[in-house]
Amino acid sequence: MTAWLFGFLATLALVSALGVILQRNPVHSLMALIVTLLVTAVFFIALGAVTIGFLQAIIYAGAIMVLFLFVIWLLNIQAEEREAGHLALKSFGALAAAALVAELLAIAGRAPAPEAAVKPSPAYGTIATLAAALFSHYLIAFEATSLLLLVAIVGAVALARRMPRRRSTAASPAAASVSATGQDVSAPEVSRRAASA
Repeated sequence: MTAWLFGFLATLALVSALGVILQRNPVHSLMALIVTLLVTAVFFIALGAVTIGFLQAIIYAGAIMVLFLFVIWLLNIQAEEREAGHLALKSFGALAAAALVAELLAIAGRAPAPEAAVKPSPAYGTIATLAAALFSHYLIAFEATSLLLLVAIVGAVALARRMPRRRSTAASPAAASVSATGQDVSAPEVSRRAASA
């Protein structure tokens, strides 16, 4: 990957990541997150991890983002209305962001030069290598993740299912009626009086 292409993709990733947290509309934030994940997938492919890159694009930018979009539509989340004030919270957020930027710059300054970087093996990032590591060293974590996803699916179905509305007792034909004298009149008595009238 050339330097100008890397700079363009890195700038695009930063701008889209900022769009995730700065957009008021949740759908627009989701679209910006999809762009960020796709650019990350391109970085993986450029580094030689083609399988990881395609998994990043298919699973994260595809399936999971579509699930997020369905949740936004299901909950009918509207655009955020920002309130004035909260100066202390904004100041704390600005200081935390500045500390994060300083930490990233410190890590980037200690990064090894491109000439000293270790070249990965030819089997790095292949499906066979990924499967061997996933189903041997990380088997318990993989199964725990699948169980968590199953619980999430059951919870989403339970939340999305609409509960049946309770019928009011006043609309029920078998409900008791109150006569003009204040006495309870059963449903057959009401029907008999209506027929005689």
